[in-house]
Amino acid sequence: MGKGKSKAAYMISAVAEQYNIHPQTLRLYEREGLLRPSRSDGNTRLYTDSDLERLEIILKLTRDLGVNLAGVEIILNMRARMEAMQREMGEFIATLNRELLARAQTARPEPENSLIPVVNLNVPAMQETPKPQRAARTRQPK
Repeated sequence: MGKGKSKAAYMISAVAEQYNIHPQTLRLYEREGLLRPSRSDGNTRLYTDSDLERLEIILKLTRDLGVNLAGVEIILNMRARMEAMQREMGEFIATLNRELLARAQTARPEPENSLIPVVNLNVPAMQETPKPQRAARTRQPK
């Protein structure tokens, strides 16, 4: 199916025929928790486009790569975690960029003749601690 996000829902028989699998296989995937189709008022399974995308991943893993259902479950869970981490990382980067922009806007203006941009991040400079000096050694005669 295409990646368009429509509200279309497909019955189990149409999905089974489209993907050349038995309806019992779809029921098994549901029992194993790999698919979660919605239900109509008459309790008929209805598969959305996102369910079909997930089914395509399951079929690729099982048919093409020979992964068993336990492995499919682990892979799908890892994919979900990775997507969540990517979203969190994107939010972190956006927050960091907003903070850097805010700090750059409050920085003192650059001198007119500056060759490179100067940004004052209002971070106190670290002071170097003086190194202890060694006492001068004197050679003693042998």
